[in-house]
Amino acid sequence: MSELTRREVLALLMAAPAAAYGLNDDTDGWISLFDGKTLDGWKPSEHQGSFTVVDGMIHVHGDRSHLFYVGPVHNHDFKNFEFSAEIMTRPKANSGIYIHTAYQQEGWPSAGFEVQVANTHEGADGYIEHKKTASLYSVRNVYKQFAPDNEWFKMHILVRGKEIQIRLNGMLTVDYVEPDQPYRSDLKFGRVINHGTFAIQGHDPESESFFKNIRVRPLPDNLTQISTDHPVVDQLYKDVIDYGTEDVPVVDYHVHLKGGLTIDQALENSRRLGIFYGVAVNCGLGFPVHSDDSVKQYLDSMKGQCCFIGLQGEGREWMTLTSPESVARFDYCFTDAMTFTDDNGKRMRTWIPEEIGVIKDKQAFMDMLVKRIQGVMHEPIDIYANATYIPDQIAAEYDALWTPERMKKVIDAAVENDVAIEISNRYKIPSPKFIKAAKAAGAKFSFGTNNVDAELGRMEYAIAMFKECGLNWRDIFVPKPDGQKPIQVKKWRTTA
Repeated sequence: MSELTRREVLALLMAAPAAAYGLNDDTDGWISLFDGKTLDGWKPSEHQGSFTVVDGMIHVHGDRSHLFYVGPVHNHDFKNFEFSAEIMTRPKANSGIYIHTAYQQEGWPSAGFEVQVANTHEGADGYIEHKKTASLYSVRNVYKQFAPDNEWFKMHILVRGKEIQIRLNGMLTVDYVEPDQPYRSDLKFGRVINHGTFAIQGHDPESESFFKNIRVRPLPDNLTQISTDHPVVDQLYKDVIDYGTEDVPVVDYHVHLKGGLTIDQALENSRRLGIFYGVAVNCGLGFPVHSDDSVKQYLDSMKGQCCFIGLQGEGREWMTLTSPESVARFDYCFTDAMTFTDDNGKRMRTWIPEEIGVIKDKQAFMDMLVKRIQGVMHEPIDIYANATYIPDQIAAEYDALWTPERMKKVIDAAVENDVAIEISNRYKIPSPKFIKAAKAAGAKFSFGTNNVDAELGRMEYAIAMFKECGLNWRDIFVPKPDGQKPIQVKKWRTTA
């Protein structure tokens, strides 16, 4: 929590002399940094015309520049603090708020952290900015857009000890605790918790944004972090930061609230690990979602949660239970072929040995399974999960049974139907051979845990495959915007 105790507020008020407060002092210690009329107390770097004051707002529009606070409040040097601002972006805007930084005449600030402000930014060559508003840029990234363009939203930043918390309209998006030995993917940027001033970013001539009600509440230097977490910097920790820096969407799209796992626990884990989550609910006969009313109830229960919200189709009848409009309300949709009806009309679930029984002809079974997978690819899904799963009875022969011809049929169906292939952390599939062949064919991939209990792991297999198979950010799935989802544009059909 970012709320201060009464004792801490009293310590704050006693520690800071009144003359240091500057503009519009409030009894709770908040101090305005912007007078709404001039840029007094602020100093732009290169391209000074990128910042103007319009109708009580700082208007950011023009070539790259950064507007640094250099005024009298706390001698523009802050260690522990709360900061808040109201912000509005225009479409394709890219901006940010720097903390613990220092004035420099040109270039991207090398000191401090950037709190991202970018909802719909697009770059050259089809590049889409995956790090969305309220990310701690390249350290803890938010991959879902929560703030719309052309509307005001509130950003709140708390630094306390070795901890940074970011809130967007009150929703906690980042809770980063700095390790004893901080890891920086790019050493030219000093992303370490230290002390310094604030800066507003003007990114490029295509970007336009507005800032107002910019305030700070300095906190005593001796306050310690809120969290009890003490991160260990191992290779996986470094990989998550490295890939986020390279704009790889580090997202686990296959998280279930089961086995005692609550949404609060899941999101706490996400913020701790730096892995963004997609929390999925099951849709099918006898499952939590089975009608339009149950879709509405579930989505209402997930409002204000900092995650993607997905729908997992169960069985082949899942599409007949809800309307396309209800399916389109989810961020993405996925399914698998682990429940199907065989050529003799027997419904089976491949993960239950008793339902599969003895597989007398392995080759015939595999040919049937591949046909079922090809059919599933025609359903209105974004992701095909558990991609090359085969029953326990024949799992030891995975490499022999998944022949190049069978892999090609599945891969071609995924590419043709624009369906991403899940790299499953639980089952450790597909194999590197399959992933490399799918990449060569132009397939997209997603990462997924598919947990059965509260233990989510750290996407160890998915990250290892990303590295071994030479994947990059262009190979990784991101949810499609409204109007472009498969349920809205795809000629789909139910499959037997």
